[in-house]
Amino acid sequence: MRFDLEEVGTQNAYKLLAATVMPRPIAWVVTQDAEGRINAAPFSFFNVMGSAPPTVAIGLLADPERGFKDTARNILDTGEFVVNLVPERLVRAMNVTALDAPRGVGELSLAGLATEPSARVRPPRIAESPVAFECVSLSSVETGPFQLVVIGRVLTVHIADDCVLDAERAHVDTPRLDLVARSYGSDYVRSRDTFSLARPKWREWLAERDGKIIE
Repeated sequence: MRFDLEEVGTQNAYKLLAATVMPRPIAWVVTQDAEGRINAAPFSFFNVMGSAPPTVAIGLLADPERGFKDTARNILDTGEFVVNLVPERLVRAMNVTALDAPRGVGELSLAGLATEPSARVRPPRIAESPVAFECVSLSSVETGPFQLVVIGRVLTVHIADDCVLDAERAHVDTPRLDLVARSYGSDYVRSRDTFSLARPKWREWLAERDGKIIE
């Protein structure tokens, strides 16, 4: 079935995208305003966009009545933010920070979460999160009246010590991170259900197709 996204309406367009582009990693974003007030909120329109320089992108959606959340305003005002990733043990705390709380309310306090100072940006990172990216904004694009895409450069990565296998070779015990991702509706998925598939090389692929043996 074909859906013309210019005709189905904003809500149905969101449903079609969110139900099919999944699982989506969750950016648990911490920002800080000019007065030093800290804000935290989760966003699942998020991913890594490159590594040279290390780049992430986050899609921030605004409520038509209330406008953008503090996260978007703080990033636009200060140009700094920290992306924390979400392990399964913190999903309920993460969900508390998704509350439609009044402006200026500290979601981290409501969720009972502690923070640690960042190394290169002012917003802190969530202490219990096994992964945190300290970021500065490279650019922000308003793709619609209620939609902002933030492209950020990652300056520093924090990974829990017990999840690092070999620091010199940057080998991480990914399963031990126990990260979750967003699925459709109110569903989430775990990162434990995986399988391996090596990327093929042209010469080997041709040989396998033609039934030849490579010496």
